[in-house]
Amino acid sequence: MTLLDPKDRIAAGLASEAQSTGREAKEPTTLLEESWRDFIWAEVWTRPGMPRRARYLVAMATAATCGLEESQIEDFVRGALLNKELSLAELREGALHLAVYSGWGNGGKLDRAITRVAKELGLPPAEVPSICPEPWDPQVRNDRGHAAFDKVMTFPPGPPSTPYLQGINNFVFGEMWCRPGLDEASRRWLTLVGVCESGAEIPIRSHIHAAMASGNCKPEEMLEFVLQYGTHAGWPKASRMQGVILEMIDKVAKGLPWHAK
Repeated sequence: MTLLDPKDRIAAGLASEAQSTGREAKEPTTLLEESWRDFIWAEVWTRPGMPRRARYLVAMATAATCGLEESQIEDFVRGALLNKELSLAELREGALHLAVYSGWGNGGKLDRAITRVAKELGLPPAEVPSICPEPWDPQVRNDRGHAAFDKVMTFPPGPPSTPYLQGINNFVFGEMWCRPGLDEASRRWLTLVGVCESGAEIPIRSHIHAAMASGNCKPEEMLEFVLQYGTHAGWPKASRMQGVILEMIDKVAKGLPWHAK
């Protein structure tokens, strides 16, 4: 962590907030607001260990799922657009991706924030491909989902023997992960927030392992992710992620699968 003179820390926090959100920084009036300026903006957002694009994705996803105010979700959306880290089309894809891993209600929170900011900035509607625009053969869709799962998760899937597993095979991997509007690495960050919030052991462990085994996310980026995730989700949840990530860094380095003993 960087130690700064109080005056320098204040200046750094205000500058980081203004640059990251695309609006004039607000002078804090409470202790909590001071902590946003002096820690989240001055420290977390100025750290070099995670690309700014990834920070925006994690921030938007956690803001939508962890109870932040709508204006705070909008801040991250506006900053991503004005700093050209993400396009409007990519943000629309991101809202759909978040819906899958955090629920359609949370995806909707992000999608509505994107709509409000796009209107504020006077942006034309994003051009994104429709979902499944043409008829498809069920077996082709099944095969596509199996192949996508194998690529994304870095291990083959089991048979889609229940309605839930059919949905994963058909839509999650047969449609969403195959959509070209958002790159795979960006999808990883949104997924990680969703699985971390779920508290579900298998998705947490398998997705953290796959994010690194696929080459999409570097170990040092994953460790930075824990810090940023913790600012919105809370330190206890982040502590759990820290332990799993450290374990999976070791397993990936040794060429072991996520479930190896």
